[in-house]
Amino acid sequence: MEDGKHVFSGRRPFNIARQAGLRAIEPSACPYTDRMKPRLSIAAVPRLLLPAAGLLCFVLSAPFAHAWGDVGHRLVNRLAIENLPADIPAFLRSPAAIDEIEYLGPEPDRWRSPAEPELNAAQAPEHFIDLELADALGPLPRNRLDFEAKVFAAHERPERIGLQPWATDEVWQRLKAAMRQYRTLAAAREDTRPVEAAIVFYAGWLGHYVGDGAQPLHTTINYNGWVGPNPHGYTTDHQIHYRFETPFVAANIHAADVQARMTPVRRIRGDLFDAYVAYLRHSATFVEKVYQLEKEDGFEGAGTPESRAFAAARLADAASMLRDMIDTAWIESAQPVPDRFAGK
Repeated sequence: MEDGKHVFSGRRPFNIARQAGLRAIEPSACPYTDRMKPRLSIAAVPRLLLPAAGLLCFVLSAPFAHAWGDVGHRLVNRLAIENLPADIPAFLRSPAAIDEIEYLGPEPDRWRSPAEPELNAAQAPEHFIDLELADALGPLPRNRLDFEAKVFAAHERPERIGLQPWATDEVWQRLKAAMRQYRTLAAAREDTRPVEAAIVFYAGWLGHYVGDGAQPLHTTINYNGWVGPNPHGYTTDHQIHYRFETPFVAANIHAADVQARMTPVRRIRGDLFDAYVAYLRHSATFVEKVYQLEKEDGFEGAGTPESRAFAAARLADAASMLRDMIDTAWIESAQPVPDRFAGK
């Protein structure tokens, strides 16, 4: 995943900051840097806010983020599928499907090219959510459009906060709908190969966003350098995001490391959106840990035993959650759906 999920896109004060009890200042009052990473064309921008008790800087920005790099995303997708329970249809656990879903792990990052600017702009916010800013607006609604309406009512833009949980839930619902169609076609003894291809694609696509959600820096305003009061002296440069999730993971984390930390299969009960938001909030509890490990040179070279275990655990959380979401989609796809045309 490329670091730097934001690029500078405006100079207007961030009004949501005021709703959170903060006083916004113009981004021009704070330093702005634009760092490029090897091979990855990464732009990283600090955003500036001024709280009542100390300086917290925020530069307004449009999202631009990738996560885990090819290695991490492929690991998450492959391990999730390899660990599906036996009652999942055999085609989804076949070697061909596993290889395809692994390949699709980084797919949404392939939609981030400036060669497709409209596509890039529309789906870039789906890779992250700054929970501090989202929570300033109140409880997160289940519907993407309801959240966007809240943001627009605050005179701000959704792409500056992120749309990660809504994008993930929507792809999961696509997967469930395709699985329901698979059941219908299989019961009628019709050709299921087209819908099998759709299910494989949706499962791979879903895996990318679930992987993003396990990376703590995809859930916070401190996405790429600490902002605001910094009593522990955490890094404020714009290298931490990239160093952690891309070269460090690629050099040090292997499938066996992640597999050993995966949880047992667990059906997700209740509202899937609520469960996924809880997953994101759990990831967010590790934001400061990333900075602590970086301060101890945990992402340099081979890192430390603690930093390697931490990265493997984050990827294992993603692989476990993806496996459970796919399994839950299959189980729920068996539920009857009311005919929307009945009685008309």
